[in-house]
Amino acid sequence: MIAEYLVSYITSFISWGGYPAIFLLMALESMIAPVPSEAVMPFAGFLIGEGGFSWESVIFFSTLGSIAGSLVSYYVGAYGGKPAIKAVGKYFFLDMHDLEVTERFFNRYGSLTIFVARFIPVIRHLISIPAGIGRMDIYRFSFYTVIGACCWNSFLAYVGYTLKNNWEEVLRYSQLIDVIIIIALLGAMAFFIHRHKKRRK
Repeated sequence: MIAEYLVSYITSFISWGGYPAIFLLMALESMIAPVPSEAVMPFAGFLIGEGGFSWESVIFFSTLGSIAGSLVSYYVGAYGGKPAIKAVGKYFFLDMHDLEVTERFFNRYGSLTIFVARFIPVIRHLISIPAGIGRMDIYRFSFYTVIGACCWNSFLAYVGYTLKNNWEEVLRYSQLIDVIIIIALLGAMAFFIHRHKKRRK
């Protein structure tokens, strides 16, 4: 299975690369790469329990990776969002009205959205791009990303530390949550497309 392959690769990479590996994996996790933090951080927590890693370094490098990846996605949205929507948005049922709605949403609810999104599978991989499109204040974006990522990374590491050799259980439960969220997102997408077509008519 893909999940088992990813877990095997991720754990081997962390064992070989140490803290820089955690940084890189969490940076990729904060972009659109299929790297689940539920596989990275619990294993890091397990290694803390084994005496190979320290709490301070794990939380520091994982959170540093989270903000680094999030900033990349933010600037992709900020500098590529409007041109991309103007050029190919119509093929994805997007137009400048949708961009304006996104900007207003992040101006009003951006801080809470960025913080909460760090705890939601799938969403946290993508949320930085609309934040960039909405031109959310970069300092506010960075602050709430760091706080949310630090809390989430610490929680997962603690779970892995507590579960010890059973740390993989975290990934099994998270996969079920992922499926539920994906179904909800597909439903929201269908509603969005229907509304968009209706508005055009």
